[in-house]
Amino acid sequence: MGKKSCVRSNPNIKQITFCKETINELEESFDSLSDTLNLAGNNTRLKILYLLSQETDLCVCDLSDILGMSISAISQHLRKLKDRSIVNKRRSSQTIYYSLTEKYNIILMPFFELIKENKILLNK
Repeated sequence: MGKKSCVRSNPNIKQITFCKETINELEESFDSLSDTLNLAGNNTRLKILYLLSQETDLCVCDLSDILGMSISAISQHLRKLKDRSIVNKRRSSQTIYYSLTEKYNIILMPFFELIKENKILLNK
């Protein structure tokens, strides 16, 4: 691999220092968002998260019917989301309902607004 070089003549040390400090201060937030987007990067999980952001709560059977997938497959996706504290669960008799946590609803809502408005496809 060839040697990389920079042709900048006068580095802005103040800017570089500020940016480094900012990145260091926000490291946990970057990790959290990266982890969230990694999980949401799966098409099925993204759909589940979208549905949970639009509805108060849904059970596995609801999600299975909506997405046309087996209950087992939906349960596996929900477990990954629950293990990372992205979704909450609430039991009512024998049924477990899932909902998106407030924190992740806030994080993901801008993406879901773009999806709802179909603007992601328009910006290709």
